[in-house]
Amino acid sequence: MTPVERDSQDMGVESHAAGTRDSAGLRVQGLWKVFAPRGVVVDVTDPERVARAERAGAVVAVRDVSFEVKPGELFVVMGLSGSGKSTLIRCLLRLVEPTAGTIVCNGLDVTAMNQRELTEFRRYRVAMVFQHYGLLPHRTVLDNVAFGLKLRGVPREERYARAREALARVGLEGWEDRYPAALSGGMQQRVGIARALANDPDIMLWDEPFSGLDPLIRREMQDELLRLQRELKKTIVFVTHDLDEAIRLGDRMAVMKDGRFVQVGTPWEIVHNPANDYVRRFVQARSQPEVNGAGAVRESTGAHDAAGVRRSVPRVS
Repeated sequence: MTPVERDSQDMGVESHAAGTRDSAGLRVQGLWKVFAPRGVVVDVTDPERVARAERAGAVVAVRDVSFEVKPGELFVVMGLSGSGKSTLIRCLLRLVEPTAGTIVCNGLDVTAMNQRELTEFRRYRVAMVFQHYGLLPHRTVLDNVAFGLKLRGVPREERYARAREALARVGLEGWEDRYPAALSGGMQQRVGIARALANDPDIMLWDEPFSGLDPLIRREMQDELLRLQRELKKTIVFVTHDLDEAIRLGDRMAVMKDGRFVQVGTPWEIVHNPANDYVRRFVQARSQPEVNGAGAVRESTGAHDAAGVRRSVPRVS
């Protein structure tokens, strides 16, 4: 029995082996995160109490958000600074503890896990790629990629083999013995991606991973993500503040404002049928001919919907 299988049994999810696994890769229902001053209690079921708490200094970062991400889907959350998107993605791992709501990943109720179960979930089931790479400067590239596997107790030979395979996937074969300081920003981000891939997670969370990169490198990293997704078909939640990036990458996307999802749909739906003036202002800042002509580019990359059917949606060429 593998460590993941043992952990699943420890978490009481043996029924999933019998075919009752949740059909969604990720299911979020009624998620709230309120940062309240000490002593301020917020009952999110009562709008008046929420408003009263806000007047008392509470900040509602995520406000009653619900959504699903299908297995193999790349779901983008797009919003400006302060919209709540980074708090949302951290709630999915409980790096930020939700105030209310449920988070279910492949049938596992993340919000019900105790600390041991949560640690195992983070270690085996999910991987996160941050804007700031978080590489260990005193370890080689190979050791950085293998670090999560080392924490799992994976034998040295196996973890290095998996780390080398992950580095080859992101185009860093031959760089195993270098140190992070010798790498460019784009290469360091590739190491971070390889580290996440080496763990072979059920779901990957990307928190504005390309925001600090130069435009050309950012474009290359977007291409790299799309290539990897075609090969591996991971369930991905990707956070960005850039509409062009969201349209280029997403199978579906959500536009977030003031802690809420104001529109969820395919990039085509959001570009051509904005739900309100807020979304419309984003769309109007883009070149309409570019949007109209982008579908064929998306088609040529082999994009699929959640059911695996090839489809055409806008993507910047």
